Amino acid sequence: MPDSPEHAISLRAVSDLLPTGGVGKTILPDAVADIADNAKLPGWDIEARALGLGIIPTRYLRNMDTISATDQARLLSSRVAQVGLGGLGGTLFDLFLRAGVGTLRVADGDAFEASNLNRQALATSDTLGKKKTTAALASARRINPSATIDARTEFLTDKTLLSFLSGCNLAVDALGGLEHRLALQKAAAEVEIPLVTGAIAGWTGYVGVVLPGQPGPAQFMGHDNGAEEKLGCPAPSVSVMASLMAVEAIKILSGSPSSIEDRILVIDLKKLTFDTVSL
Repeated sequence: MPDSPEHAISLRAVSDLLPTGGVGKTILPDAVADIADNAKLPGWDIEARALGLGIIPTRYLRNMDTISATDQARLLSSRVAQVGLGGLGGTLFDLFLRAGVGTLRVADGDAFEASNLNRQALATSDTLGKKKTTAALASARRINPSATIDARTEFLTDKTLLSFLSGCNLAVDALGGLEHRLALQKAAAEVEIPLVTGAIAGWTGYVGVVLPGQPGPAQFMGHDNGAEEKLGCPAPSVSVMASLMAVEAIKILSGSPSSIEDRILVIDLKKLTFDTVSL
């Protein structure tokens, strides 16, 4: 009989100094990959099993104890549906991979162009002209091959949004502009999952969390993309908004309440102001 994944994990675990002090058991990424391959299981599943044995994947050592072992296991078992892989989307994708979200379902039908280079994490000289989903898959293999990536090269419509979100724990709105955000908000409400949303225009932006049945910013911001197109999207704005969105997503996925349910956080980086607005 072949070894169980748990037995293989225990055999490959090593003693290591922990950032929080003392010595504990850890397991290296290469060992996770080997066990996952032999067991025909995704890497995130092996990492979650390791945490259940009190063995910390070294990939997540620096998450502890800000993200507890229990919360990390929840993240690994989570499924996120993210629409958009551009400015916000590319940075969010990177953050989710590094945080340890187990399954990322992403959709974007666009390809990279030179004007994306100022802010989009997946845009490089090598990816110009390539589909954003292709770049996302390559990036995931480099950053965290334990994650399961379902990348769909398409622009989602009202008809395809529901099936895209179905079976996921959280929807993430990383769309550019405002045109399609209300449709995504409605679809998330219909499949009864929370939605994390954010937008940028120059040095300003907002971040919000919309629970099913609650009002969201898409109902009040209109459909005009003019502000973003006129004011632009500098990289610091993208990084700040995406990071705040990722924080709220990680809270929700790990079982903690969001700090901005039924509200939006409005940020002006030029004035360095952060204001909360009730919806």
